[in-house]
Amino acid sequence: MEAHLYEQIYHYIIQEIKDGRLNEGDRVSSEKDLAEQFGVSRITSKKALEKLADTGIIKRIQGKGSFVTDQLTGRQEPKHYAAEIKVAHASEEERRLIGFIIPNFSDEFGLKLLRAIERQTAAYQYELIVKRTSGDREEEKRAIQLFVSLGVKGLLMTPIHGEHYNPDLLRLVLDQFPIVLVDRYLKGIPVCSIYTDNQKAATDLTLHLINQGHKKIAFLSPPEENTTTLEERLLGYTLAFTQEGMDLNEDYILKNFKSTLPAADHTAREHDEENLKRFLAQHPYVKAFVVSEFLVATLLAQVIYALGYPLDEYEIVCFDAMDDHLGRTIFTHIQQDEQQMGEVAVDMLISQIDGTDVPEQRIVAHRMIKRTH
Repeated sequence: MEAHLYEQIYHYIIQEIKDGRLNEGDRVSSEKDLAEQFGVSRITSKKALEKLADTGIIKRIQGKGSFVTDQLTGRQEPKHYAAEIKVAHASEEERRLIGFIIPNFSDEFGLKLLRAIERQTAAYQYELIVKRTSGDREEEKRAIQLFVSLGVKGLLMTPIHGEHYNPDLLRLVLDQFPIVLVDRYLKGIPVCSIYTDNQKAATDLTLHLINQGHKKIAFLSPPEENTTTLEERLLGYTLAFTQEGMDLNEDYILKNFKSTLPAADHTAREHDEENLKRFLAQHPYVKAFVVSEFLVATLLAQVIYALGYPLDEYEIVCFDAMDDHLGRTIFTHIQQDEQQMGEVAVDMLISQIDGTDVPEQRIVAHRMIKRTH
């Protein structure tokens, strides 16, 4: 079996010392230089240097670099070297860890997913560690690096909203590290993903409103930039109009809601409320809304009520809604199958860890749940 990428770097430096190209006191190439030389991530090169330091082959000095010790004096590998490597590898094999990185989770979406992942991970006799990034790119980067340093065998991940993909995630993909993206996919990037057919789901919601006789239908969403889930929902909304031969008014598309994003503060909510008030005043005849997220739908209903408009004149449909305190379904909505999504995501990841080919993308069926009041 081909050695792990960090092991290739590890053995390369050992050979450099044994062959006399590196001697006691010489400075070893940096994490950055090794990553570029071997075409791997800095996480991988760092792990190789840490392994060398753990076995006493090099000494790492903060701010200065890594230096060869006298462990391989005379070009002879120390007697305890192989034993230490075996112990280290055995220790890693015993730590059957899987990581799950997610921006946020809540009752309307994410909590059932997390529970399903926990159960399925345990069924495979793996331990699950979870990190919530709150939509912060640097926190996502730190989470990836932490999990890899802890020796996770694979990674489940819901990338944050954003214009650019996280470079640390892309490096892991290039290193063929076992990864499954959950509720997302990366356009043009060959990485295993599992998600709802958000385009079809949004089309279903929009057609539901059209079939009720609505012709003026707005679409509300956080910025969809490079977030496939939101991009597909907007596309599904527009395709419904094309399918029915209806004109689409782009003035009815609002994509700047930020109060529901994990890192949002109170000013974002105030901005969104003013945005909705302005839209409702400018477009009084728009009575139907396709909303990409439940919390945006809730905010819309609150603003309509606060303005004194009769709520029963409006029809709001969304994704991943919750029932009210009486158990009534307040919005017609798309219900994603979080349980299946979580279970299959773990199945796909374990298959990768075991070296089995898995499909690059899996789509989970959805259901439309109609309101009950």
